Amino acid sequence: MTNMSDTMTDTERWSALSRPTPQWFEDAPLGIFVHWGPYSVPAWAEDHGELGVEEDWEAWFTHNSYAEWYFNTIRIPGSPAAQRHKDLYGSASYDAFLDAWDPDAWDPAEWMRLFHRAGAGYAVLTTKHHDGVTLWEAPETGTRNTVRRGPCTDLVAGFADAARDEGLRVGLYYSGGLDWHYRPHRPILSEDDCKDLCRPKDADYARYCFVHVRDLIDRYAPDVIWNDIEWPDEGKNFGPYGLGTLFEYFYAARPEGVTNDRYGGVHADYLTSEYQHMGDSETSGKPWENCRGVGLSFGYNRAEGEHQYLSGAAAVRHLVDVVSRGGRLLLNVGPKADGTIPCEQRECLEGLGAWNDLYGEELRGVRALSAKDFEVVTAQSAGDEAWVRLLVHEDHVAVVADASVTQVSGLPSGFDYSRSAILTPGAACSWDGQSLTLQAGEQPPSDARGDALPLVITAPRA
Repeated sequence: MTNMSDTMTDTERWSALSRPTPQWFEDAPLGIFVHWGPYSVPAWAEDHGELGVEEDWEAWFTHNSYAEWYFNTIRIPGSPAAQRHKDLYGSASYDAFLDAWDPDAWDPAEWMRLFHRAGAGYAVLTTKHHDGVTLWEAPETGTRNTVRRGPCTDLVAGFADAARDEGLRVGLYYSGGLDWHYRPHRPILSEDDCKDLCRPKDADYARYCFVHVRDLIDRYAPDVIWNDIEWPDEGKNFGPYGLGTLFEYFYAARPEGVTNDRYGGVHADYLTSEYQHMGDSETSGKPWENCRGVGLSFGYNRAEGEHQYLSGAAAVRHLVDVVSRGGRLLLNVGPKADGTIPCEQRECLEGLGAWNDLYGEELRGVRALSAKDFEVVTAQSAGDEAWVRLLVHEDHVAVVADASVTQVSGLPSGFDYSRSAILTPGAACSWDGQSLTLQAGEQPPSDARGDALPLVITAPRA
């Protein structure tokens, strides 16, 4: 029997991969990202701000805020990370951290309970970051994986099993674009280095990546494959180890599976942005996801604290902002090497959970507003900031505002604000024909820092 794909051109096969995103993904406004690897042992990076703010790429890579980039940063002459590494660890190689990695306090079920309480619908684990270390016994990795060294266990299996037990969809991150061990390159110092000059493009590395991702599909049946920083050019085809062939295999095995856009433009179920970088993805009109850490790093950074970490209230504001514009948030936690989630990150997720317990349904079924719609909405506040966002549904609108907001004007037509109801316990609202007046009450719900969580007011369709 002739396979239909055998009679199709490559162009037709690429086109055939396109399909609507599955309902479970549409109904999941929040996912939790987890970066965990040998870099969690030194666990250090500078505070150099959010990705997308620094305009000088050499300065960004030299003073990288990402602890998971430790392997690259310590190889940059004159970088503070290189000097600190020398002072603390002498000439120790990066792989010494793999051997020192002992997740003796790891409880994957407890992770997933926390993620579920936060309101997450899916969880994504880094199975291989740019350092090339795999968190399962991946083919052709020898002993350079967490089954043979360091943790001496299959971390991917523990993660995936615990996620499904808690009712979460499973996502697996894989660095197809970079592998500083399998294909050593000089340190990355520019965007061109990252996307082109220091990126392996050859057929052998394409085969290596193909074999790894197919093994992840076969072993763990992921719902999301989250690739990073391109794919080897010689594998962007429908050959035996081609990326197109891999997608066909994935969708056949997981009909409701999705993959992101970081393959160099050949295929995507949804687009991604990262902190304040790649913002065009958010205005494309296509499904999109913003990813960022609770702090400035994805991997755990011992130099970060409350100043860098989002509070629960700040995380709620970011989540609501993303969803109001038609996206979803993939919020990252970076566990310590022992498997515990830092207290400040945990508090952030618990703040998200407290808000989601009250209003989480307002994040589902949202119709994105245009920038023009947002521009006419104004707010007055008793505090320093007047933050407000709108979550538009088929039958109502939810006005989400900081507890300090006292009045909201310029609201979109088509809703009966005279029948507004404030969902926040102890709060009150009224409509004068032009504006909503809000009163947060004496003790609005708050996060672990004592910051009041945003209020929610609903108004039905007129």
